[in-house]
Amino acid sequence: MKSAPLPTGLKPPPRHAPVRLRSTSDLRKLQRLMTHAVVRPLGRGDRLQSRWIDGRPMGEVAGEFIKGNDRLAPGERLEIYNRMYWYRLIEAMADDCPGLRAALGERRFQRLARAYLAKYPSRSFTLRNLCSRLPRFLREEPGWASPRTGLARDLSRFEWAQTVAFDGEGRPVLDPAEVARTTPSRLRLGLQPYLSLLALNYPVDDFVLAVKKRNALRTEASNAIDSAPVARRARRVALPRRRRIHLAVHRLFGKLYYKRLQAAEFRILVSLGEGRPLGRAVLAGGRRMRPEQVREWFATWMKLGWICRRSPPPRARAS
Repeated sequence: MKSAPLPTGLKPPPRHAPVRLRSTSDLRKLQRLMTHAVVRPLGRGDRLQSRWIDGRPMGEVAGEFIKGNDRLAPGERLEIYNRMYWYRLIEAMADDCPGLRAALGERRFQRLARAYLAKYPSRSFTLRNLCSRLPRFLREEPGWASPRTGLARDLSRFEWAQTVAFDGEGRPVLDPAEVARTTPSRLRLGLQPYLSLLALNYPVDDFVLAVKKRNALRTEASNAIDSAPVARRARRVALPRRRRIHLAVHRLFGKLYYKRLQAAEFRILVSLGEGRPLGRAVLAGGRRMRPEQVREWFATWMKLGWICRRSPPPRARAS
């Protein structure tokens, strides 16, 4: 029988659980087997899949590392953890991706979430990183978001950028005096790691703001103690029409912000982030750039704390 494909990033499980834990290696084998069993995608009706990777009954496999009791068989006990794992992760994805969920609808979002987690299971101790590979997944398997694939890609990038902005690394802002005394042709600047620069085909910032506002109204209505004479239903947020925008997602004083950028401004920032000297980066804005416009943008970037010292490249290891 042909084995099912393994989730990306997980080592293959052992065929059987160790009879006794005599070494650290035995413990690792047991942990790997249990991990594969718990993260295995749910079957029909959100039940534990009936067969293991090699075709054996799941109850037989579960019995190698879980004891039954007078109420539940080993497979039934494993099913509880299997469900808990998947329900918690899908719930976390829904919390992190309100715009994507609204755009696709509940059923399509659920299918997308399960397919994504089956291919890219969580590998971090924190749920913060859960959606980090979602933009990649939508490039690899766009059919899960069809017919709104383009919008879904933009939303996944935008909503992941918000996570990065919220708690990504922050570096000391560069001293303006140091910038002033360095020749632009030699000055290389860094951008804050928490800053994301996005070229998008849909105005997803306005859409997600509208979705969050609608969700807040729903929560407020559900928590209301006194009944109103007439309850207003929250309207469905209209999907955004295709329109090219350039966006910066960042934080300021611990709060999340997004800022629309002009195309030339965006190109200069991207060029700076790629490590080009300031003089060459400004040229990326195009021939129509005015010096006073660049100075105004630069002053804004400094005020927002986007400009920092460029981190040195990693040292090459001796072979």
